[in-house]
This record gives sequence, C-alpha cells and structure tokens, in this order.
Amino acid sequence: MAADDFFEGAEKLLEIWFGHQDGKVENGDLRKIPREKYENLLKAACCEVISYTSNDEIDAYVLSESSMFVTKRRFILKTCGTTTPIECIKLFLLYVNEFTGFDEVEDVFYSRKNFERPELQKDTYRNFKLEIQTLDIIFKGTGVVRCMCSSKTNDSWYLYALQPVKCFSNEKQSPDQTLEVLMTQLDPNIMQIFTKEQSANAIQATQNSGISELLPNMKIDDFLFDPCGYSMNGIGNEGQYMTIHITPQQEFSYVSFETNVPQSSYKELISKVLKTFQPEKCVLTLFTNEKSPSKANHKELKYLTQLGEWQQDTNKTCSLKNHDLTVSFYSKYPS
Repeated sequence: MAADDFFEGAEKLLEIWFGHQDGKVENGDLRKIPREKYENLLKAACCEVISYTSNDEIDAYVLSESSMFVTKRRFILKTCGTTTPIECIKLFLLYVNEFTGFDEVEDVFYSRKNFERPELQKDTYRNFKLEIQTLDIIFKGTGVVRCMCSSKTNDSWYLYALQPVKCFSNEKQSPDQTLEVLMTQLDPNIMQIFTKEQSANAIQATQNSGISELLPNMKIDDFLFDPCGYSMNGIGNEGQYMTIHITPQQEFSYVSFETNVPQSSYKELISKVLKTFQPEKCVLTLFTNEKSPSKANHKELKYLTQLGEWQQDTNKTCSLKNHDLTVSFYSKYPS
C-alpha cells in the first residue's frame, strides 16, 4: 500500500478541565475565548473548522480531521490523520488565562489507540514516549501513564493524565462519564455507505447507516467527505454529546464512537454501536467520576465477556486523579 493512499483513522484525544484555585468556578467560561482564537489553535494542530453547532451548554465543531467540543470548564480536541494537537496546548493555556477567568488546570487526559502506520506521523507522534515527554514539559510535572494491551490481538491503548497531587472533593464535582468505542476491520458493505458513490450527502449516510438511531433526540451536525469519509457531532441537553468518525477504506477501515451521555448500563448502547458498524475488533474505554450515575458500568464491563458476536479478551481497570477508568478489548468470534 502506498503511503499516499493511506489515512490514519485513529485519533489523538486531548481533554483539559479548568477551574479556580479558590474553588469558585461560577464566573469562568471557556466559551468566552473568541472563535478566531480557536481557529488559531486548530492551525497549530493542522486542521480546520468545517461546521459548527451549539446550545446553552456546549459548542461543537466538526473539523477537517474529527471534532472539537467546548463547554464551560472542559475542552475536547479529537483529531485523526497526521494532526498535531499537543502543539496547540501552550497557546490555548494563554487564551484561557486571557479570556476565561480560570487560573488552574484541574485535569488533563491525552489518549490514543495504537496507529496503523506510526512512521507516517509527525516526529513527536511516532512514539508515545515522545508525546509523554512533551506533555510533561507543558504541565511541569510527571504524568500518570497507562498502556493497555490486548492479550489476543496487536491492539493497544495509551493514556497520559495528571498525577493525583490534588484531589477535588465530591462537592466540587459534577457527574462526568465518557464512553469511547474504537473499531477496526469493519464490514465493507456498511463502509460503502460513507462514500459519495453510495450516499448523496451526509444526511442520507446518517439515516441509512442507523447512526441517527443510536442516541435519538440529539441535534446532529454531519459531514460526508469527497470521495469518502464521514464525521458527525450530536449535542443534547445538559452538555451531552456524541461524535462519530469514519475512515471507510477497506484496507485500513476505522470507526470511533464517543459520548458522555450517562447510562446505568451501557451494554445495550455498546451492542447497538457494534451491530451498526460490524467491526472485527474494538477497544472500549470508560471514564467515570465518583458522582457519575454510570460508575457501576466498570463492574459490568469486567464481567461482560460476550457482546453478541464479540468476545472480550482483556479487561483492565484503574483509578486516576478524579476518575476511574476501564479499558476492554473485544474481537469477533471466528465464523
């Protein structure tokens, strides 16, 4: 396969939470940063805005390479291909100091699945150790690093997070949870939906694939690339979001699904996602804090050894600064 034909679907996911050293966050708001400043950040990350939607709680951007979400206290940048999201952090911290009223970074998460072609990434991103070193310089300390690996496949998942130097009391926390499903080796017939050859536009692809039924009542902003590829953001009440990104080419197909919608059990939603896209393999990640109504899912995922056609081969759980994390690897039964 020629390098020119390849596209890396696996995203680099950066999430940063902000607050005040005195614990008062009422007046701070990341959405006070002007739109043109966010566009400057994205230039540093080697991507740009395609479309935008918002409500009272969240601003959602579909990007040329995945998505960005901005709420009062949380910034999420999820970028695929050969993007460079770490390069925008220093400038972002300057904008936060100038425009938002926040004076403290409360939490940082930087994660990604292993790349199909790491040699095609720009220098820092070819090796997770280099990414860690760069993040440690920016955040002036030693982060917590986790590497989770499947016992059956060559899949792995990496995380950098802040050390638990200062834990925040439950009184300061709002319920928080994030579920991510990272899928590879997908059904080629389903992937064909996300090409201009089969779908006239993004709306048609969203409807025909069943994406619109995964989490109904979301306000959807979707985009179908030419000649192929698909991205969508959905936003709901209380800062809830979902986002899906699809690289449909059969040789390196990839789909990611992510949401912060709380559910006491994610089993049904995960099953719907897997049935919609029919991957051969997937990695599930779940973050919850102490106040999350979804925190019982960590125990459920531990014993969820089978999801229809998919069998769990590895499950690991750990505690971070303000969150618990579970990572599970699944693959299809041999036919």
